[in-house]
Amino acid sequence: MSQPHAADLIVFGGTGDLAMRKLLPALFHSDLDGMLADETRVIALSRGGLDDADYRGKVDAEVRLAGAVPDEDPAAWERFRARLHHVTVDVGSGEPLGGELGALLAGHEDRARVFYLASPPMTFGPFCRAIQEAGLVTPASRVVLEKPLGKDLASAQRINDEVGAIFDENQIFRIDHYLGKETVQNLLVLRFANTFLEPIWNSRWIDHVQITAAETVGTAGRRGYYDGSGALRDMVQNHLLQLLCLTAMEPPLRNDREAVRDEKVKVLRALRPLTGGDVALHTVRGQYAAGVSGGAEVPGYLDEPGSTPPTDKSREVETYAAIEARVENWRWAGVPFYLRTGKRLASRRTEIVVQFKDVPHSIFPGGAPNRLVIRLQPSEGIHMHLVAKEPGSGELRLRPVALSLSFADTFETRVPEAYERLLMDVLAGNPTLFMRRDEVESAWRWIDPILSAWEGTIPEPYVAGGTGPAAADELIGRGGRTWHEEG
Repeated sequence: MSQPHAADLIVFGGTGDLAMRKLLPALFHSDLDGMLADETRVIALSRGGLDDADYRGKVDAEVRLAGAVPDEDPAAWERFRARLHHVTVDVGSGEPLGGELGALLAGHEDRARVFYLASPPMTFGPFCRAIQEAGLVTPASRVVLEKPLGKDLASAQRINDEVGAIFDENQIFRIDHYLGKETVQNLLVLRFANTFLEPIWNSRWIDHVQITAAETVGTAGRRGYYDGSGALRDMVQNHLLQLLCLTAMEPPLRNDREAVRDEKVKVLRALRPLTGGDVALHTVRGQYAAGVSGGAEVPGYLDEPGSTPPTDKSREVETYAAIEARVENWRWAGVPFYLRTGKRLASRRTEIVVQFKDVPHSIFPGGAPNRLVIRLQPSEGIHMHLVAKEPGSGELRLRPVALSLSFADTFETRVPEAYERLLMDVLAGNPTLFMRRDEVESAWRWIDPILSAWEGTIPEPYVAGGTGPAAADELIGRGGRTWHEEG
């Protein structure tokens, strides 16, 4: 392992939910693994009026005592706490941002200086201008942008223009935590480091692909945010399209910083546009109603507790989206990619299912097509579903069985969280697993016509705790196919 380089990680929104639940636990685990240089600091920015001691106490309560990190090594935790600092800032006040933050950073211009914007996207441009005006942007600076990057193509381009006026493209890291998951990285290895899959990874052998991100939770307390987002913006435009790109991309020339991203952009540009009547035919939107989830009665989206009162917009927002997409190139001609995501569904899982075609002529009754299931959560692994004969004499009976690779069981080690890998890539200046500007804008260019066609329509209700709207079954059923619902 190479010697880690010293860095200052400045987190705008450092007292927020993302910092406490994801970023700080990821950094602590990286520290435990020796991935942080001794001089590396984490500087939280917020309007909280905290000093370093106050902030460290808050992190104690919300990270360590809440069980987000292991508690068996007090010395390691104290070493990590000593890295933590807090600076009170209010970017919207118009006051110069230098001050205390500038004094804390002064003399360390040679370090990697990472500005992590764990804040709403409308703050990205103003924050970047503020740090530039304060003289805090150095040649070794980088900026990390959390999703969502805008709400449509125009707003994404505006944000990219504002941030791009301060930082070069190679300094901008647009993060999608799905790309840091071990299974996603293993998808590239599975495809491009094993010879047996490449000859059959095409329309001749693959019938269709399903990409699912299902959640059992609802939107309690978050309807104000979700009314302006919906499932299409929140999950499909970034997460699911990223998984589609990695599944469908051509082999890159090499595993380097730009070759992988070049191939992903080609997939997005090859997506068949969905406009007008095509949207009604190839997409489904739903909103969960009251039902039973996890053995308990749960309310519908409009009645979630702790949320703002429902509005006309609330009645129109989708908590479920399903799309039949087509990649129009030689490899994938005629192969549908079914994307779906939803809240308050029967099970929590994110997976890619590659279903192969039936054998040309079956001599055995009761066979089933082979499926490759790449599971991202809750338990990361790869499962190849084959057909085998059940043991015993007498009548020959077939049964689907799985050849399974569980990362946790096979490698007998803790599977790192996605943010651990991504944060270390940022500190190392490696953008491979981050989205490039043309990638983000190509995704919005495909999504925008769907958003426009959905405007003002009412989503189909579906019962909480079920599998989603009936129209989603009809969508995939038109091709004689069914959703993969194995838990």
